[in-house]
Amino acid sequence: MTHYVAIDIGGTNIKYGLIDQEGQLVESHEMPTEAYKGGPHILQKTKDIVGSYLEKGPVAGVAISSAGMVDPEKGEIFYAGPQIPNYAGTQFKKEIETSFNIPCEIENDVNCAGLAEAVSGSGKGASVTLCLTIGTGIGGCLIMDGKVFHGFSNSACEVGYMHMQDGAFQDLASTTALVEYVAKAHGEEVEHWNGRRIFKEATEGNKICMAGIDRMVDYLGKGLANICYVANPEVVILGGGIMGQEAILKPKIRKALKEALVPSLAEKTRLEFAHHQNTAGMLGAYYHFILNENQRAN
Repeated sequence: MTHYVAIDIGGTNIKYGLIDQEGQLVESHEMPTEAYKGGPHILQKTKDIVGSYLEKGPVAGVAISSAGMVDPEKGEIFYAGPQIPNYAGTQFKKEIETSFNIPCEIENDVNCAGLAEAVSGSGKGASVTLCLTIGTGIGGCLIMDGKVFHGFSNSACEVGYMHMQDGAFQDLASTTALVEYVAKAHGEEVEHWNGRRIFKEATEGNKICMAGIDRMVDYLGKGLANICYVANPEVVILGGGIMGQEAILKPKIRKALKEALVPSLAEKTRLEFAHHQNTAGMLGAYYHFILNENQRAN
């Protein structure tokens, strides 16, 4: 049985495990990223994970999903926000292949999540899939015919920065934006609020929470419509912690998107919620590895 090490490096946690050649997750674990310790520390943690698996038996490769902007060709991070200091320039592919003599591939976490949805999740069988992760910010990924569309310099679908009438898309429609709006409207500190509490209180009749959700949905509908006018996806998939509130959000977002699209496009665009939750990064990293392996073989 062939096994691959899959590692998903997030701002808060590193998820890792083994995936077999059928694409099944055999085992998975989690450890804190300790992002504040910086890039070299994260690289060392990654090497330790790989090393510990190699002690137990052979692995066919290492597949990594990571936060930040990734150059999948070079296998390195070329940009990362201040949350992870000294992360830009981290050469995962080179370091792991040199240290362990096994192939390594790395891709951006949002692209990995999108790939997981397109291959075996809510976008399975679709020709063009748009996948958005709504969380601290908003990350986007466009998958055409089973491949991530990277753009000219690996910065395609950075939709969070998209200019809307009232500011950047992620400053209006992310979970962070929702929490900030609700806290401010209550005259309270942001720390007292989170997505879960907002939805709980909205269902109990809190008018401010209801207004905050409707505001977010309105901006999401407009932003999604803008992307649909450019990319014409068959399916739009929404993921991220807050999208666990599917029962409340799906009908609202569907209505907002429909209102922002011309009818001919609205009836051809499907809205779905992410099927893979916590394992999306690891699965997507594995799919990305296999796609590259197949390309090398040809």
